Parts: sequence; structure tokens; C-alpha cells
Amino acid sequence: MFHQIPESMRKRMQMLEDIDTIDRSDGTPRLQRLRQIPPVTGQFIALLAATTPDGEMVEIGTSAGYSSMWIIQACKLLGRKLKTCEIMPEKIALAKETFCVAEVEEYVQLLEGDAREYLNDLKDISFCFLDAEKEVYADCYEIVIPKLVPGGLLVADNAINHREILQPMLDRALADERVDAMIVPIAKGELVCRKI
Repeated sequence: MFHQIPESMRKRMQMLEDIDTIDRSDGTPRLQRLRQIPPVTGQFIALLAATTPDGEMVEIGTSAGYSSMWIIQACKLLGRKLKTCEIMPEKIALAKETFCVAEVEEYVQLLEGDAREYLNDLKDISFCFLDAEKEVYADCYEIVIPKLVPGGLLVADNAINHREILQPMLDRALADERVDAMIVPIAKGELVCRKI
């Protein structure tokens, strides 16, 4: 999977990584920073997504499409399509550009608007990556978990670096008898929940 990433996708990934590095290092406050995952998290979620049973592949929080491209690696392997949700118009435009330039449009459906509205219409979710505004994590968790197929995964980013904000949702997940859950200390921390 990682050895077959097309050059068009590699170039777009590198460009987004460069923008993100500048965003984080120059000290200039920006309202529309990409705030994307680091490459090691991308590899981690791609590996997890590639092991999931049949079902929908979902992402909540597209941003510029960086994490989407990692999940798309698994989609290509499994013959599936990613449904990814983004609410911010500026990021929707960037994501559309990413999917076009990276030549992955056939593997992704960009849903524009509040993910919670789209999630209600989905069923049989195999993999869900949650990386959006932290205030919606708890709502998304409660919508997604009942819709996961047995063996399906929900992975939520920022489980360590935003732990103080996410603690109620993390406590809920770790005690939830519908899933086996743990926090994996990769990069910003990933909550991984597997549907029983």
C-alpha cells in the first residue's frame, strides 16, 4: 500500500505537509490553519482501515484532504470509496483541489456540511476517522458506534493533546461495552474503538 502511492498523490501530500509545517512554526495565528494529522498518523489509520470488514468508509473533518489520501490507500486496496465530510467552505475548496490534483476523485465523495446530518443517513460503517472540531466528537461518537459493523473501527484523533476537552467522550468510549477501546500514543493520540 505505502509502496504504491502514485506520484501525483505523493506530491500533493508533500505540499500539504509543507504548508502545515509553516502554519505550526511561524507563530502567526490563523483561523483557517490546516491542522492536519502528521504522516505517522496517516500511515496508522491507513493500516487500520485496510483491515476492516465490508462496509462504509467515513471521515469526519476533511480539511484539505490530507488524511483522506491516507484512507484512500486502503479504499483502493479494498475496492471501496471514502465518504468524507467538511463544513468549512475554504477547506472544501482545498479538498476538491487535492482530490483533483492527486487524481483520486473516483475513490472519494466529499460531503459538504455538518457531518452529523450525513451520519444519520449512513449504515454499516466499517471505518470512521474522526478529526473535526472537538465540540462535535461526543455527538459523532454516539451516532457512529451503533452504525459500525461488527469488527468495524472508529478512530478519533487528538485523544492526548486535547484530552482535557475530550475527557468525557474518552471516558464514555473506554467504558462503553459495545466496543473494545484504547488510546494509542501515536503523535497527538488516537482513540481506537472496535465494535464488538
